[in-house]
Amino acid sequence: MSSREAVKQYVLTVSCPEANGIVRAVSDFLFQRGATISEASQHRDPVMDRFFMRVEFEEAAGALPDQRHLEEDFQDVAGQFAMQWQLFDLAVKPKVLLAVSRHGHCLNDILHRWHSGVLPAEIVGVVSNHEDMRGITEWYGLDYHHLPVTPETKEEQESRVLEIAQERQVDLLALARYMQILSPRMCEAMAGRIINIHHSFLPGFKGANPYRQAYMRGVKIIGATAHYVTSDLDEGPIIEQAVEKIDHTFDIDELIQIGRDAECAAFARAVKWHCEHRIIVNGKKTVVFR
Repeated sequence: MSSREAVKQYVLTVSCPEANGIVRAVSDFLFQRGATISEASQHRDPVMDRFFMRVEFEEAAGALPDQRHLEEDFQDVAGQFAMQWQLFDLAVKPKVLLAVSRHGHCLNDILHRWHSGVLPAEIVGVVSNHEDMRGITEWYGLDYHHLPVTPETKEEQESRVLEIAQERQVDLLALARYMQILSPRMCEAMAGRIINIHHSFLPGFKGANPYRQAYMRGVKIIGATAHYVTSDLDEGPIIEQAVEKIDHTFDIDELIQIGRDAECAAFARAVKWHCEHRIIVNGKKTVVFR
């Protein structure tokens, strides 16, 4: 092959009951088809008695079948171990739709990472219930969908978001400080494909001015949590958390800035790991192969 780009590269993710011989079966399958394993990670959850695996592989001499044939051939191995599995072509970047309200720090950070080439994704646009982030979005050459929402129009507005996601074949809806509670219908329609970010005070300090609440309580740790969205508000499987220690010398404005930095970091890592197919949901939690 004349270039690195021409080499077929895939990621296989596996979740199944614990059993002997899983790693050997997968390795033999790939070897027999001319694949070279470039990265492999495994994890066993002793409480759930489940096994998880992520394998990144590529063709060694131009002989590796295409994705469709690999998927067809792997059915026998998957059936033997009752696997839940997915195969991804690394040449195909996941399509990401961002959602934002009026706080733009996470949006700005993700757009910069994407534009710099460090986020392996194709961002297809931004949806928002406000106009505030139109300028920065269009500066990056992306579509900005202003979709105002009220309690009376929530169902219609969410239907439009789903339409955009379907039209653009979106793989991930990333809520970059989108300050709306998604309906159970929305959560179900995109189960496992929505990531949210929020400050780490939840469920302790809810409602308005959480940083003031934290300041008045003298908290010593501040941070952020990125998680998959479910119909249980802010209780979906956690992907990543960022934490910073603070003390009595920090004022409320400093707490807010530290919190926003933590939100950007945790959110960016969660989105990147999702796009690199490094996350496998394990019940109410996740396995993340960093």
